[in-house]
Amino acid sequence: MQRVPVVVEADDPISAAGTAAKVREQPELELVELVAPGTVVILVTEEVDEALTGRCRKLMRGHDARLVLVVSRMREAELLRVIECGVSTVLWRREATSSALLAAVQGAHRGDGAIPSDLLGRLLVQVGRMQRGLLQPQGLGYGGVSERELDVLRLIADGLDTGEIAAKLSYSERTIKNILQGLMGRLQLRNRAHAVAYALREGFI
Repeated sequence: MQRVPVVVEADDPISAAGTAAKVREQPELELVELVAPGTVVILVTEEVDEALTGRCRKLMRGHDARLVLVVSRMREAELLRVIECGVSTVLWRREATSSALLAAVQGAHRGDGAIPSDLLGRLLVQVGRMQRGLLQPQGLGYGGVSERELDVLRLIADGLDTGEIAAKLSYSERTIKNILQGLMGRLQLRNRAHAVAYALREGFI
């Protein structure tokens, strides 16, 4: 059995020692001192700050490490920040039992990610508010594509030409052409087929 190399970094010596002891309890894990590519780094902290995000970026840039964050408190916006910095797995300190830590490390080593369900739920609520407050008033959805643009894409996917789409949606052909030109320019799509492929890939149609 190949053991997963683990480095522990913490805000204070007591947290570092306690986490290291939990790692040593697991025969599947190997506590090491140096970070190498593929090493899982467990970062134990009270909260997310600039020092932490800077350290995460450095670990990803210099070592291609897998990052597990064990944190006491974190807001939704901070979750987005640490994910952007390379953290794949987040674990609440209050839930960081030996078995939970093992599962988090093994998941991160495989390339999987995990976020506490309560934090993820709050994030989804925030994203919903953002959509209602910012995107919907402008007629946009999550992908920055309006309902009118989606209607045009769906009809292109059905094989309709510009004139047929215009008749179906009660727009002029010029309007349909303008909608398509704006969409393709914004999303850097080469042609109608590319636009349909993009819409399918993103789950719009």
